[in-house]
Amino acid sequence: IDDSEYKAPLMFLAGGPGQAAVELATGLNHVFREVRKTRDIILVDQRGTGESSPLSCDFEAVDNVYSSLPDALNPQEVKDCVAQFKGDVTQYNSENAIRDFDAIRAALGHEKLNIYGGSYGTRAGLVFMRMFPESLESVVLDSVGPIEVPIGMFGQSGARSFNLLLENCKNNESCNTAFPNLAEEFQAVKVRLAKEVASIDILHPRLGTPTKLVIDNTKFTGNLRFQLYGMEGRSMVPLVIHQAFLGNYQPLIGLMARTEDEQLVYTGLLFNIVCNEDIPRVSEADRAADASNNFDGEDSHSAWDMVCPFFPEYRPSEDFYQSVTADIPTLILSGNLDPVTPPSNGEYSAKSLPNSHHIIVENASHTVAMSTCASDIINEFLTSKTPKTLDESCLKDIPQETFMTSVNGIQ
Repeated sequence: IDDSEYKAPLMFLAGGPGQAAVELATGLNHVFREVRKTRDIILVDQRGTGESSPLSCDFEAVDNVYSSLPDALNPQEVKDCVAQFKGDVTQYNSENAIRDFDAIRAALGHEKLNIYGGSYGTRAGLVFMRMFPESLESVVLDSVGPIEVPIGMFGQSGARSFNLLLENCKNNESCNTAFPNLAEEFQAVKVRLAKEVASIDILHPRLGTPTKLVIDNTKFTGNLRFQLYGMEGRSMVPLVIHQAFLGNYQPLIGLMARTEDEQLVYTGLLFNIVCNEDIPRVSEADRAADASNNFDGEDSHSAWDMVCPFFPEYRPSEDFYQSVTADIPTLILSGNLDPVTPPSNGEYSAKSLPNSHHIIVENASHTVAMSTCASDIINEFLTSKTPKTLDESCLKDIPQETFMTSVNGIQ
């Protein structure tokens, strides 16, 4: 640790919306290992997450990941969840979160901060840049959710990511040899599960107790979508599709078990923000265009349709939706394979921010810094504050994605 010279700290803005920054500390310790040597890192649970008056909903349909279907959400559960929250839920919004973060900056005695935002954290970062530009020394936006693009319409971006996977499998000799008809098999599984839900007696992967796997086409594609977020998950998707085509859902169960017990987001805050700040901006034409895809159609819209009517309404001002133009040194990162925040999202911010540079990492997916050498580039940027002159050469060494071709692994 070198504390011989004061350097403005880095504040981490978590994603979701609904992730708790402090709960991510273990993973961030590795990602920001070089940054930590010379500057403090500030983790704050956004209001509505972690230890900051959490807004969390425990839905039975979400808890019973094996036996329930996506459309099994009980409206009464949503009503009960909203009713349990103390205080004015409409105050748990993006702008108030940024007011909290800047107040913490001041309370800690820092004139300025550097901020890193990933996924929804980029939206929060952009709001921070608009509201308190004088408080910021530099900004890193990783996997951008721009002001101009509503969060929640993931049909086209998911299909793009999936189609890139199909293309990369076809260009990979071992994957193409093992799964020469992957696209056709995927569509066949969807058609089969749409006609008849599969119900299979299994042993619970974690508990070892008898349970039932119930799966329809929406649940099938939903689980595949989640795997597209990371390179490890993507590597398993072709095998899972092929085995499902053969009638074997055991590899799919393995994927589900990987994330069964993860507290990914505080769902109350997720729905409260997206249902009020994003979904009302989506027109019927926008929905139809997003649903016109060969992956999961309009399935990514269903949760908002079921839940949003039960959350108290608030609406940001029109100024909230204007492009951010702050002249702050900004590094923008996008993973080309990202299923929710594609590189086109980053271009919105790159165009409106005059002192920015957009790096698209060809062989990366969501939140680039978490799985690539981009964390070293971030450290260089925080020191130099010159986004356009960074050494990006390490990104060229990131290999093409590889795929598991049997239950024994990559062959």
